[in-house]
Amino acid sequence: MRALIHVRLKPGVFDPQGKTIHQAAETLGYHGIREIRQGKFFEIELDSVLSPEAARDLMVRLADELLANPVIEDFTVEILE
Repeated sequence: MRALIHVRLKPGVFDPQGKTIHQAAETLGYHGIREIRQGKFFEIELDSVLSPEAARDLMVRLADELLANPVIEDFTVEILE
C-alpha cells in the first residue's frame, strides 16, 4: 500500500518560488501560463497490515504534524492499494 501526499501553499499566501519559476518559464518562451504555484509531493510505502482507513488516519496525522505547515499550507492524502 502506498500513500501520496501533496502539500501546497494556501490560496493568498505569497509564493516567491512559484513566481520565479513562472518568470523563468516566460523567459524560456513558455507563454500563456497565468500562474505557477509550487508545492511538495511525498510518496510513502506503508505496511500492508494497516487497513486503508488506518493508513489514511496515519498519513493525515503525519502531514498535519510534520510534512505541512498548517498555518500557510494545505495538503491532500491519497491511499493507493
